[in-house]
Amino acid sequence: MPKKTFLILLILCISSLVKAQTADDVYNLYLDFNLKRFEGDATKALQIGEQILPNVNKLPAKSRVMFYNGFAKLYEDDEQSIEAIPLYEKVATAQPDYYVAHRALGYLYLKLADALYTKLQASPGDKEIAAAYKVAALKALPHLEKAQACDPSDETLATIKTLYTNIHDEVGLRSLNARLKALSKSCLDILSE
Repeated sequence: MPKKTFLILLILCISSLVKAQTADDVYNLYLDFNLKRFEGDATKALQIGEQILPNVNKLPAKSRVMFYNGFAKLYEDDEQSIEAIPLYEKVATAQPDYYVAHRALGYLYLKLADALYTKLQASPGDKEIAAAYKVAALKALPHLEKAQACDPSDETLATIKTLYTNIHDEVGLRSLNARLKALSKSCLDILSE
């Protein structure tokens, strides 16, 4: 009998501590998150972001996109690429013309591709590494192309051409200008709520 009583008390204590966040609670956290980012307190903003993430669906859709973008940028600045990538992917999916998220994704994926290319140079002919490099390059390319189309940069263009050359994709390289022209028709550089 004491075990049952203890168990019931434990459950009651835990349930009183665990409070489901309302939409207002989540939005208030979101406001705090933005304030900490504005103040330059990245550590606190990351902590608040972690609290928001499990309940992010309670934010309005546009606020959710803004949150994902801000949280991804905090992770990127903190050199936590693995955490930043899925958040930027959500932004790019929700706002495909927002080239800033594409630029971030392109360069984050490029870091992975560059690491594999270094390994490939150390082990020429390794088909497994070559295949992994091609996959990484193909992930980076569409994002880099969107960024290049909307905000041309000699560095980004050279990177795109190098990736196509390294994966031996002459067709992709030859059709690059036409893709860039088409992608340049819809560019968004600022997110708004």
